[in-house]
Amino acid sequence: MIEIRQITKNFGNLQVLRGIDLDIGQGEVASIVGPSGAGKTTLLHIIGTLDKATSGSVRIDGIDVSSLKEKALSAFRNRHIGFVFQFHQLLPEFTALENVMIPALIGGKNKSDARAEAERMLQTLRLTTRSDHKPAQLSGGEKQRVAVARALINHPSVVLADEPSGSLDSQNKEELHQLFFDLREQFGQTFVIVTHDESLARLTDRTIHLKDGMIASTH
Repeated sequence: MIEIRQITKNFGNLQVLRGIDLDIGQGEVASIVGPSGAGKTTLLHIIGTLDKATSGSVRIDGIDVSSLKEKALSAFRNRHIGFVFQFHQLLPEFTALENVMIPALIGGKNKSDARAEAERMLQTLRLTTRSDHKPAQLSGGEKQRVAVARALINHPSVVLADEPSGSLDSQNKEELHQLFFDLREQFGQTFVIVTHDESLARLTDRTIHLKDGMIASTH
């Protein structure tokens, strides 16, 4: 599903990634761990096409995303990749339902179809009664589940999560972690999760340890 070959990334004279080779299979839930500054988020952003590598290539579902032009890259990202961030990044002026609808509207769905799909996603994540609430009216766990619904609305083949449970209490962390595996069973997506949470890393199918911009080990 994801093929990473000899990825390097430099920021000026600082080399953050030093030749990453990695394959992540269809339906796999993989975690990326390592100390701060190891390059975890940089690698996730390159996989997600939010940043470009200095050298190397990334293929997702057989497509070399490294070679796509900006317009084609944006369309690919919208259709094939979902993102979940630590602080949910919901738009405060919109309701939960409207926040979830946004990627579908960007992808060209008409408003009624986008709304119907957003309602289905919110139902799947047990948020139907919160659909008309704005982020300020939601708990931390609810906001993160809305963010997951938004990531899933276009049925992407890959879901990338950057410290998704970092801002949650222990109960909401456990619920979110279980949710990823439930969604994998239901929709068959591939999950790549950057985390400092050892309990989450232990649950994943494979843990990839980064150190000094290189893969130190996988297990």
